[in-house]
Amino acid sequence: MNSTQTLARYAVDLQFRQIPSEVIERAKACMLDTLAVSLYGSTKPWSKAVSDFVIASGAKGNATVFGNKKKASAERAALANGTMAHAFELDNVRQPGAGVHPGATGFLPAFAVAEEVRANGKALLTAFVAGCEVMSRIGVAAGNSLERRGFHAPGLTGTFGAAIAAGRLLGLNEKKLVNALGIAGSYSGGLIEFSRCQEGAMIKRLHLGKAAEGGVTAAKLASRGFAGPESVLEGKFGFCQSYSDSPRLQYLTYRLGGVWESLNICIKRCACHINAHAPIEALRSLRDEFGFEPEDIRGIEIGGIEKLVTHHASCQPKDLMMAQYSIPFCVALSCYFDPTDPANFNEQKLKDKKILAMMRKVRLKVDREIEAKGWDRAARVTVNVGKSGRHSKLVIHFKGAPGNPLSAAEVENKAQKLTHTILSPRQFDRLVYSVANLEKVADVSTLGTLLGNR
Repeated sequence: MNSTQTLARYAVDLQFRQIPSEVIERAKACMLDTLAVSLYGSTKPWSKAVSDFVIASGAKGNATVFGNKKKASAERAALANGTMAHAFELDNVRQPGAGVHPGATGFLPAFAVAEEVRANGKALLTAFVAGCEVMSRIGVAAGNSLERRGFHAPGLTGTFGAAIAAGRLLGLNEKKLVNALGIAGSYSGGLIEFSRCQEGAMIKRLHLGKAAEGGVTAAKLASRGFAGPESVLEGKFGFCQSYSDSPRLQYLTYRLGGVWESLNICIKRCACHINAHAPIEALRSLRDEFGFEPEDIRGIEIGGIEKLVTHHASCQPKDLMMAQYSIPFCVALSCYFDPTDPANFNEQKLKDKKILAMMRKVRLKVDREIEAKGWDRAARVTVNVGKSGRHSKLVIHFKGAPGNPLSAAEVENKAQKLTHTILSPRQFDRLVYSVANLEKVADVSTLGTLLGNR
């Protein structure tokens, strides 16, 4: 058996009782976070454009399109909901980075298919964990060169996670699930030109919805006998060899079933790119320790991995998406406003003179120690406060990362903040209770009543 076949067999054979309790709890935290983030994202104009498109296309089905009365087919609901999840830079990721967004491209397509087939909570949890385990290993095997080459990694890896999760719920056997992965490889795509463009950065938000849709479509085609290459992951012209500069194919099946990738889920606190979280936390920690004010700051030096400099250094973001992707903007905003409140990321901040002036004081550089030790997404922040001197702080495990996770109460608090204008207190309590007790839910489509009909 090759790696693609091994991963398919693993996903088919995985049983709920085999999944450790801490993995189940991590999966539930991811699910609650994803649902709250998606409901919040459903209010954004770009999400509405996609959901309106889905409803207008007439793709009838039993899957909930969040925030809408009408339902759609599972693949179209996954398109809309996946876009909502990534609509405001709030959705969870894998840490260390592997270009994987578990909630948007693993859980949401699984939820859409689970509604369609009226699966129970145990089946949904198992499908999501299977998708997360496979997708994460594919991201690790592909390495970090995807985005250096110009691809938006979660738009590529996400199709495989969605295909695995959907295929599980559709009852695909091993051969058909291999075909689903083979088909999903041809749905992988997404360019990172949004980080450098003058207009059109909105496309970034669509990439995860597109990946979720592609994975569900791949699984449905495979269920009808459509075939895809059985060596799609490791083959000479397969995913890893084609997209990556230096694929590490051994990681496709590394300690499969022994080491649980789902424990690497990282839940965001701030509505900005994950690479901005450690710099923001380091700066706020220095302010708390030394008591300086923004007007005291003469310069901010941020050291980290190479990607900080090559992808996140924009000091003139043209729209909100690009601003949320810009580390100088996010750090400057955090000097004056609470970055954990997504309402503070708005178009007006793009013109805020204080933020614009602070951005010009931010310098990004590659930190050789961080690079050498593989401290992915860590940051060393040095602040020059004039007569008070220079103060430095290194943050490796920022809040929300697996090494410093949010507690269950903190995840719930984030979810409540995001949905308090969308869900009534009673509805929110029902949502929290349903996710916390998901293995006892006989039909997960009952959750759809809380997520649609708005």
